Amino acid sequence: MFIYHVVLPAVWELSKTKPSYQSDSLATEGFIHCSYQSQLEGVLERYYSDVDRVLILTIDTDKLRSKLVKEPSTNDELYPHIYGRINVNAVVDVQERVLR
Repeated sequence: MFIYHVVLPAVWELSKTKPSYQSDSLATEGFIHCSYQSQLEGVLERYYSDVDRVLILTIDTDKLRSKLVKEPSTNDELYPHIYGRINVNAVVDVQERVLR
């Protein structure tokens, strides 16, 4: 199964050569926010409308070492949350998305 994480290009540039990646939300909320493909457009509209471009990381959950939990979030819809760092070798694709 694949899940997706949206990240700013500058943030990913600093992390992509390290063994693992951690978003700010891991420290502040205890998990890293992710989405299923069908949820990406809503996430981009809600949280990234003021950004010119983002990167969408495709994460292979079979390769992920941290705990993955499906939990209710926006509109009680289930979203994948990663409780721990994302090992970079679980990121199988990175796509740039220009938003404006």
